[in-house]
Amino acid sequence: MRATRALLTAFVLAVVTDLGCLAAGFRPGHLAAKPLLMLLLAAYAARSGGPRPLVAALLCGWAGDVLLLSDADPAFMAGMACFAAGHVCYLVLFRRLGRPHARAGLLAGGYAVALVTLVVLLWPGLPAGLRVPVAGYSALLTAMAYTAATRRGPVAGLGGALFMLSDTLIATGVAHWPQPPRPDFWIMLTYAAAQFLLVRGTLDARSAPATTYREVRSATP
Repeated sequence: MRATRALLTAFVLAVVTDLGCLAAGFRPGHLAAKPLLMLLLAAYAARSGGPRPLVAALLCGWAGDVLLLSDADPAFMAGMACFAAGHVCYLVLFRRLGRPHARAGLLAGGYAVALVTLVVLLWPGLPAGLRVPVAGYSALLTAMAYTAATRRGPVAGLGGALFMLSDTLIATGVAHWPQPPRPDFWIMLTYAAAQFLLVRGTLDARSAPATTYREVRSATP
């Protein structure tokens, strides 16, 4: 238990450090802190009994984070591929652990509209070589976020939505849309929160059946 709490504390401290460096414009600090985030969160998930696809998704995120520290186009494409692999891991995990709830059909329409709207708006501003990869990646990300919301519950669903927001901020920057001050700060804030909520939603959902069972047993004479 202490080791688990220590890993979570280290993750939070790394996030705060990274965000502080981004807010202050101290790039060396960001370069040092960013690669630690998903490694610590993956260790926390593994120590907490998280399933292998969850840990694999976080390690894919770590690889993507490291690659995106470079501004080179090949590194961007490779980083996007790593995150895409992470979304596949999440999809496998969520489909294995739960069934869609009654509002899944209604939510499907909302996520589909969000996806189509985003791709249509971004398309003209994206470099020609990135249009199809970004559209494909966006579809995979949206599928992950939808599955998180409909199979894992509101905590993981919020994580999926924040992941979409974080990557939308990246995509609008690539498409040369106007950006908020310190865009990297908002990208990392929403990204770190998204990954943590996906982890927390998965761990909470896995422990719920056991908790319910104990409550039933304790109430039985």
